[in-house]
Amino acid sequence: MKRNSPGREVWNRFRRNHLAVSGMLIILFSVFVSLFCYTFIPDRTPNAARMNLVLGNIKPGTDVKILKFRKQQSPESSSALSRIFIGVIDVHEHVAVNEYRFVDGKIIYKEYSSLEETDLPEKEISLAAALFRVDEDSPQNVDSGRLSFLSPDGKEHSEDISSMQAVFEKENVETSTFWLGTDKYGRDLLSRLLAGTRVTFGVGLLAVILSLLLGVFFGSMAGFFRGKVDSAVLWLINVVWSIPTLLLVIAITLVLGKGFEQVFIAVGITMWVDVARIVRGQLFSVRELEFVSAGRAMGFSSSRIVMRHMLPNIMGPVLVVAASNFSTAILLEAGLSFLGIGAQPPVPSWGAMIKENYGFIIIPGSAHLAIFPGLAIMLLTMAFTFVANGLRDALDSRQQISLGA
Repeated sequence: MKRNSPGREVWNRFRRNHLAVSGMLIILFSVFVSLFCYTFIPDRTPNAARMNLVLGNIKPGTDVKILKFRKQQSPESSSALSRIFIGVIDVHEHVAVNEYRFVDGKIIYKEYSSLEETDLPEKEISLAAALFRVDEDSPQNVDSGRLSFLSPDGKEHSEDISSMQAVFEKENVETSTFWLGTDKYGRDLLSRLLAGTRVTFGVGLLAVILSLLLGVFFGSMAGFFRGKVDSAVLWLINVVWSIPTLLLVIAITLVLGKGFEQVFIAVGITMWVDVARIVRGQLFSVRELEFVSAGRAMGFSSSRIVMRHMLPNIMGPVLVVAASNFSTAILLEAGLSFLGIGAQPPVPSWGAMIKENYGFIIIPGSAHLAIFPGLAIMLLTMAFTFVANGLRDALDSRQQISLGA
């Protein structure tokens, strides 16, 4: 009977763990969202930071009519890749309205209000200024159903008003549905929540990579050379371990400053000790095996023996620790952002979203502003915990023996 490879056996055991597989699917979905969120979220501006104060704290599922007025500043050019991965810079000003009408080449509108009894004053804007970039200092004339105006370069234009109205209603009027409502600044909560996946996932990934690099290096030094090197590394591990993790992260961020890069560096520096301890312990056992003695007899350098022969044999436990550290990094990033020393506004971060909105928990109809980011943190942390437990069980040699029996 054909026997599967060890890797295939591990995968077969892993996929029989339904919680681990569900966690892996959540992680894969989060990776997709973090990479391509700007192609499908409602607010595709960089950092999903389009503010509209009149839309502050509206309820989930609310439909709002939006008028798009052309911005008069010169548009900034952007490549296709930047539109996919960074977002699209708005060339229109989005104005939420209750009603609007056309009068003599102008748009008369009332801004949005959720209170029906509120009688807001009417505002107006030229139809030409709503559709095109115009010279704001030059007069605009209406004659025989046509609107004459000057563009910023001084050229004169004359457009049919009825055609302009049809174009405006077709291309510049839309009904937006805020599925999760908005925050106090009128930003779409769903867009901010999905865009925040990139920050949380990015910090976790980079922090885990940094912790792996440091942990594997120091753990390999201690486990292979032993003696004074092992004592020095073990002393450093104990010193780092003696300091509360969050307190150490806060101290590092105060030195490095606030921002995305500083967060993952601080989190990565604090998590390497777990990796180093595992690598050190595993190398203690692998170091006495015959293939290591054979490598020494053949004249291989210590770095080659460790990197090419010893580390590949101990990567299973290291991967389990890395998956577990990922969930820790997510919680640390959220905690730092909540304290205001993580990713800085307007960058969307789940921890910062909780900080901005936790006061609304006691307000009826507004608790979702803090609950949704908290659920996102919980879901992604739980997913990595499930995957770490699944990897641990799949790589457990004692379980392999029991299953084989």
